[in-house]
Amino acid sequence: MARPRVHDEALRVRLLDRAGELLSADGPEALSLRRLATDVGTSTTAVYSLFGGKPGLVRELYVEGFTRLGRRLDGAARTGDPITDLVALGHAYRHGALANRHLYAIMFGRAVPDFTPDEQALEQSVRHMRALRTVIDRGIADGALIDAPTAEIAYAAWGLVHGLVSLELSGSAPRTDDARYERALRNGLAGWRR
Repeated sequence: MARPRVHDEALRVRLLDRAGELLSADGPEALSLRRLATDVGTSTTAVYSLFGGKPGLVRELYVEGFTRLGRRLDGAARTGDPITDLVALGHAYRHGALANRHLYAIMFGRAVPDFTPDEQALEQSVRHMRALRTVIDRGIADGALIDAPTAEIAYAAWGLVHGLVSLELSGSAPRTDDARYERALRNGLAGWRR
């Protein structure tokens, strides 16, 4: 008979969410494994068993953030019009960042100054952005977007969305709603239309 799993996926997700919240609210010094385990109602043994320690936990926060973002992007509606589809991806990105703001700083900032994602984690993060490349590839092939390297358009589109979202999350921009965000996206993406 197989041994039952003590530390399941639900516990893993609770630990990741709480760790992200601690980092987001109080910085890296607040992220102690003992405090995390206590806050979630488990043992430090569970944290070590699931993540191997603090560096593994931070790495998994990074990967989990991109996994959640990738699910949002993959679920965005597609119409066949590349600009409309890129705007839909932009909305999915924004809503994902707002829903997981406690992971966003780990994904794109220096929430943990000594953390550098390893090569495998970086590959996983880029893989979760495949929806963006797919829409751009289709738009170029159909002649709806300018004939430029996919990576160039993806970089510019991602930079636009990331910039808008980062300004909103930091409170550096006036309050944003979906309509205002969409206008900014459409204006920013218009230069890529053929």
